[in-house]
Amino acid sequence: MTEALRWGPATAPVRQLVVLLHGLGADGNDLIDLAPYWSRAVPNSAFLSPHAPEPFEGGGFGRQWFPLLDRSNATRTAGVESARLWLDSVIDAELTRLGVTDYAIMGFSQGAMVALHTGLRRQTPPRVILAYSGRLVAPEQLDTITHKVPVLLVHGARDEVVPAQESRLAEAALKAANIPVNSLFCPDLGHGLDDAGLSAGAMALQRRFTEK
Repeated sequence: MTEALRWGPATAPVRQLVVLLHGLGADGNDLIDLAPYWSRAVPNSAFLSPHAPEPFEGGGFGRQWFPLLDRSNATRTAGVESARLWLDSVIDAELTRLGVTDYAIMGFSQGAMVALHTGLRRQTPPRVILAYSGRLVAPEQLDTITHKVPVLLVHGARDEVVPAQESRLAEAALKAANIPVNSLFCPDLGHGLDDAGLSAGAMALQRRFTEK
């Protein structure tokens, strides 16, 4: 079984899954604390926060979804595609284990890149993709997506690691491809999460999981 943190549901029975994808150099412990917070909005959700498949190139305990020492577009595109194939099997196995079909994918930073790339290409689409402080890798390949999944983009305007412009570019590309997208740019936030962004995520999960 994939190494991951699991939480919930707060209220039985489990009806859906929320997958949390951490950023570069972290691991599944970094985001699992979102589960009790978001469970107030979606109490029948189970949460899965997997450790990314590769050791962090920078050393230490952390993990990475794909290498970033080479930041060329070709290497980044190959990286998210490799991560997608790995994550596909993880999500499928967890949905089978829980006996549910509805799910959502959330990612932060490098995890947001993987969430967008994977979620738009899943055979069975997620209800929503929540992408925090990330970027859309290979926007020129949006013709390969399988479903037009609703997306929420959240980014700190003062992000010093992944500039907020990356989410603005993602927003424009997604809209051009007729993919439903909502965006929130937090004026005083750097490379991180804040209450406004987390509240927006909770509302998106609640709305999408209750829609038929």
